[in-house]
Amino acid sequence: MTPAPHPPLPLQHLRVLEAGGGVALAYAGKLFADFGATVVKLEPPGGDPLRAMPPCVETGQGPQSALFAWLNTNKRSVTRPPEAAEFDLLLDSRPATQRGAEAPITLLLSWFGESGPYAGFAATDVTCRALAGVLAGTGPAEGPPAMLGGIAGEVFAGIATFNAAAAALFAGQPRRLEVSIHEANVAIAEYQATQGLTHPEVDRRHGVNRFAPTSPLGVYPCREGWLGITIVTPAQFRAFCEMIGAPELGRDPRFIIGLDRLRHADELEALFAPRLRERTADEWFEEALARRLPFAIVPGIAELLRMPVHRARDAFATVRLGEAAFEGPTLPQRLTRTPPLTEGRAPLPGEHDGLPLPPRAAPVATPAVTGNAGLPLAGLRILDLSMGWAGPLCTRQAADLGAEVVKVEAVQYPDWWRGVDPRDAFFAARDYEKDLRFCVLNRNKRGITLDLASAEGAALLKRLVRGVDAVVENYAREVLPKLGLDYPVLARERPDLVMVSMPAFGGSGPWRDARAYGSTLEHASGLPSVSGEAHWPPTTNQLAYGDPVGGVNAAAALLVALLHRQRTGEGQHVDLAQVECMFPLVAPWIVAQSATGAAGPRLGNRHPVFVPHGAFPCTREGWIAVAVTDDAAWRGLCRAMGRADLAADATLATAEGRRAREAELEAALAAWTAAREADAAMAALQAEGVASGVVRWPTALYDDPHLRARGFWQAADRAWLGPHRQPSAPFREAGAAPLSVRHPAPTLGEHNGAVLGEMLGLGTGELARLEASRVIGTEAIPTSARRPRAGAA
Repeated sequence: MTPAPHPPLPLQHLRVLEAGGGVALAYAGKLFADFGATVVKLEPPGGDPLRAMPPCVETGQGPQSALFAWLNTNKRSVTRPPEAAEFDLLLDSRPATQRGAEAPITLLLSWFGESGPYAGFAATDVTCRALAGVLAGTGPAEGPPAMLGGIAGEVFAGIATFNAAAAALFAGQPRRLEVSIHEANVAIAEYQATQGLTHPEVDRRHGVNRFAPTSPLGVYPCREGWLGITIVTPAQFRAFCEMIGAPELGRDPRFIIGLDRLRHADELEALFAPRLRERTADEWFEEALARRLPFAIVPGIAELLRMPVHRARDAFATVRLGEAAFEGPTLPQRLTRTPPLTEGRAPLPGEHDGLPLPPRAAPVATPAVTGNAGLPLAGLRILDLSMGWAGPLCTRQAADLGAEVVKVEAVQYPDWWRGVDPRDAFFAARDYEKDLRFCVLNRNKRGITLDLASAEGAALLKRLVRGVDAVVENYAREVLPKLGLDYPVLARERPDLVMVSMPAFGGSGPWRDARAYGSTLEHASGLPSVSGEAHWPPTTNQLAYGDPVGGVNAAAALLVALLHRQRTGEGQHVDLAQVECMFPLVAPWIVAQSATGAAGPRLGNRHPVFVPHGAFPCTREGWIAVAVTDDAAWRGLCRAMGRADLAADATLATAEGRRAREAELEAALAAWTAAREADAAMAALQAEGVASGVVRWPTALYDDPHLRARGFWQAADRAWLGPHRQPSAPFREAGAAPLSVRHPAPTLGEHNGAVLGEMLGLGTGELARLEASRVIGTEAIPTSARRPRAGAA
């Protein structure tokens, strides 16, 4: 039977040249290739060094990396530089001295950007994330911090790279951009950086599976399996206590707020942990679904690959390299009209040398592009119906790139990142206007209020949709259909509408109604099973990866859909399952499981190739991440430590020899770092070419010398909050200042008059009537005065 043809690929008209190395570059190119672009990978004559990264599979031409193959599906490989002018886009991670001619749109990708004190630093995924504030909070209170290995930081930066490049292509003007992997990963630490300013508990480790500023949040054993639990709101805690048969806990005034529960975490866990062992994780999860609690089954990697809920959505598919075949994660951007390729074949080194580029896709009649010399998305208008972190981060990327983003809240239910305190005093003091988290996620946006549960509010939203290009929402799956505001309805108002929906487990399947936070998504992704030391339980990372990862993936989906719409006039719906956005972070273990039958051991802070590798103590309770990436770096480490005896020991000259004495070398390195401040140790190691990075606490990022030198923190001022600092986008014009924070986050309903007046022509009298009936407003209604309403997630 002939397989059905694949739907149109939205980027098949593009040619992309990928030059350089590293996971971030490869993943950015993978996004283009799997969406149909002709991506040509320029490799050195011996092949990309990533081809040797374990686990390796037999290709028929010798063993090569399964991880490399997954990163490079549907690309072409050459070893002789092609003409850059033949390409629309150049993705370049080469050092400045090795760069060549550029394409009309060129994006320069590096660990730390083109300028600043760290610009020449040696780095790895782990040492870069250490400096970005991502690793400090996970692990035992006394240390060392637990450093998740793998490729998480580079995958995240690869998506940011794709987003910057896609926006430039949308504008259609020549541009030269740069992306910093370091600055991209600061977005993961923003939550802790902002919260830590007012909640010191966030800026310290509380122990394995302890997550400030709430509790309980972690992974717990059941009679069979592991259950991931996230409790944030008082209502969730009461429902949890009822579920485990301890309703009296939910009424205890000591446990209303998350920080209070964290302070009593030992006492609470002693009460509920034994009860969790009375039933299986599957049984608890089914009850949590019914109670709308954000819990998850925490699978191992083999179990993850077997789960029907993911199989039904084609979350994993076959990757081929030569004679080898195994499975890896597919792209999570499920565009309903123009989905990406799922399966793929990676090229052998130089396989396409001397071959002409395939012809370009047939041109399609397109409307005039927005192209301008200013911000690339200027002229686009997006309605932001999202709340929390993931959705607002998606729309913040669009706003930073120039789109007009209109954030829609309700006075009855403001964005929950304004705060979840139910007490009347919180509302009386307007504390919902004072949360820095909200302000960081919603800068460069305009804000209105609409009660979408009212017929009049829903009708006004439909009218607004007629004048926008896209809608982004992260309500629970059933909310917008109940309100009569789902995609089929809104597309009748604007047939070419692009709409991005972000349910935790997708819009179909048995878990489609599950509630989730970023930690829930991490729990369900399998990542806890490979995080931490081998003797620990599956371990939650202290930063809720799921939220920022979902946000940047949603932005990528939005941009692909807009590029397709720009060429064809066709809108579409995007069904983004946020849990699937996490799978690329787990890809090293997923491909290992599929290719070899085992995900590999949990290594803690050690590394499968680099040795020594870990977090080492410094003075003043500091820590430094160190990665000896090759034999030359080992000799540099010995010089930095003044250990000529180790350098002269022939048995330590190779990674294999050092692995046999790893504990001894870790002790020697720890003794050296323990006598130095972390920044001084980093400077000494970097002077010898050793990849290293201070394990920064998130709040310490505000004073990081490199970020300050690059103007990363921008001054802002806002009513109720006052002066504060905003982080910058990780992309900028090459060699220039960051993209500016043009205006701070809106206060509740701040732009009701401007937006509803400009877009709908409502006059002052009509606006006053709407405010009197609470369809719109500028003051949040206290929890005690609200009517019941369907939830959002």
